[in-house]
Amino acid sequence: MTDNKPGIARFAALGALIAALALVIYLLFSGGGSTNTYRLLFETGGQLVPGNEVRVGGVPVGSVDKVDLTDDSQAEITITTEEPLHQGTTAVIRQTSLSGIANRYVSLTPGPNSEDELEESDVITQEDTTAPVDIDQLFDTFRPRARRALQKVIQGQATIYTGRGPEANRTYKFLNPGLSSTEKLFAELTRDQRVFTDFVVDTGSVMNAVAARRDDLTSLVSNANQALGAIASQNSALERSLVALPPTLRQSNTTFVNLRATLDDLDPVVAAAKPATVNLASFLRDLRPVAERSIPVFSDLGRAVSRQGPDNDLNDLLLATPEFERKTRSAVDPAIAALNASEPNIEFARPYSPDLLGFLTKFSQATAYYDANGHYARVQTPALGLFDYDPLTSLLNPQPRSQRYDGFQFNRAPTPCPGAGTQPAADGSSPYLADGELAGKCNPADTPPG
Repeated sequence: MTDNKPGIARFAALGALIAALALVIYLLFSGGGSTNTYRLLFETGGQLVPGNEVRVGGVPVGSVDKVDLTDDSQAEITITTEEPLHQGTTAVIRQTSLSGIANRYVSLTPGPNSEDELEESDVITQEDTTAPVDIDQLFDTFRPRARRALQKVIQGQATIYTGRGPEANRTYKFLNPGLSSTEKLFAELTRDQRVFTDFVVDTGSVMNAVAARRDDLTSLVSNANQALGAIASQNSALERSLVALPPTLRQSNTTFVNLRATLDDLDPVVAAAKPATVNLASFLRDLRPVAERSIPVFSDLGRAVSRQGPDNDLNDLLLATPEFERKTRSAVDPAIAALNASEPNIEFARPYSPDLLGFLTKFSQATAYYDANGHYARVQTPALGLFDYDPLTSLLNPQPRSQRYDGFQFNRAPTPCPGAGTQPAADGSSPYLADGELAGKCNPADTPPG
């Protein structure tokens, strides 16, 4: 008997091990407990297929077993859950992404645990279920023209993002922060409802004022368009200007830094100039009438500079100057030579300027008097060699040309000195000998008698 006890113990341990393994296998394959089957009615099946998940709070709790169509054209979805559901449970068909076909699942919002559990014969009707709205259903609501426009938008977006994937990804990286900031902005805008209302009302008033000046706004936009077009037409020059701008700004910075020291040096000058500006206001008041009277002068000057018509203003004269210069260029050298050759004669004749002016003055006085014969200057005596007097006939007979100058005597001796037309001055200033330069060239003794 004692020999059989170890064998019995071994068989008992083996049986307990087999029972434990069976229990583990049962728990693994049975899901840890009994399942619960329910039926849900939706307006549409939402592209659900058997095998789709059933989730609660994003956690899988079951699966879709079957999708049927009722007699009244409702979608009957049979699901299996691990835990029982309670009264008040709602269901929504959701999708894991906007694209794809078999990417739907049933999202449950369980009722409170204080409510009664649902029986398997109970049905969750459309009052507690929500079917998804597919994007195709949205597109079907559009008219053909709107659908074509949407197609162009989608195609345009495809063109925009072609080859721009990395840039788009970087943009979308900051989309969520941008939306969050926008949400905070609108929260601040709506935080003080009264101020926001006043802002909207005032904005409406501004828009009405702008609408009242829509013609001016249109002109502004047109002018701005032309201005920007002009800038665009000079894009090369603008590019060069922008390239040269940084060195210019750096040089300007240095100039302004040096200018500060210059302004410090100008402070004494400004302080010294302040007394001089005391009477500046009265000076400007007196200058104003002068400036007003100068307006016609400048107007006449403008007409003198430029007038309609040919060859009647200073502008035309300046335009003709190059042609005049070309025509007179050949006469410049002979004129210079003539001036150089006449310089000795001018130097000799310059001291006789008083005598020449005295002759003109006295000659004009002589022509001012007349008698019965007429003006003195028109009386021609026979001594001038124009006529011979015939005492027999008391007539003047014209002389031949060969005898007209017989009465003149040309003196080859030196000419009188300057100032010799009058008696010599007591201080010896006349006759004038130019500090001896005219010695031998004129006769200082040739003076009026007495």
